[in-house]
Amino acid sequence: MKRKTLDIIVGAGLVVLAGLLLIAGLVLTSNANFANDYVKTQLTEQQITFKTAGTLTAEEKQSACLVKYAGQALDSGKKAECYANEFIGLHLKSIAGGKTYAQLGDVQTELKNKITAAQQANDPALTDLQKQLTDVTAQRETVFKGESLRGMLLTSYGFSEFGAKAAQAALVAYLASGLLLLLGAAGLIHAARTPRSEGFAVPESASKQLTNA
Repeated sequence: MKRKTLDIIVGAGLVVLAGLLLIAGLVLTSNANFANDYVKTQLTEQQITFKTAGTLTAEEKQSACLVKYAGQALDSGKKAECYANEFIGLHLKSIAGGKTYAQLGDVQTELKNKITAAQQANDPALTDLQKQLTDVTAQRETVFKGESLRGMLLTSYGFSEFGAKAAQAALVAYLASGLLLLLGAAGLIHAARTPRSEGFAVPESASKQLTNA
């Protein structure tokens, strides 16, 4: 094969590949922008604001991100992660000894069984058991709301991370596209400067014969 032909094939192939990577980068950038805009819109609609620095409790001040975002609107994935884990998560631990919604359901069932038994036996502890059930029911509703909001915020954070990864992948695609474009252009320029008679990987003696011919 002639060197000129090989240079053209390789150079053109690299240029085409560079174009494909550029298109991939544009698609990834579009996806990243969509993810970021979607997360910001969804979070902004919740109208959640971090507590100001002056109103943070001693326990809340131990969280670096709660201090960092103090008084700011919750409008990004990182802020959603902070609010979900460091604020909601912190306060959920103080409710019912840190029991989850499902665990409190087991406590409810146990208390209901005790109340049924107490009613049948006219147990004087019935009133106290009913109060415990009322308290547990209220706690379970609070935990449900907290866990639901926390889950929603963490989902938004996860979606924003996909957007961030897409942006990183787009940057890599752009850099690779630029490099391949330069290599392809160099190959085509070399092809333009290479004599048509020059062969590729031809022994030196044969090369001289072709040149002399």
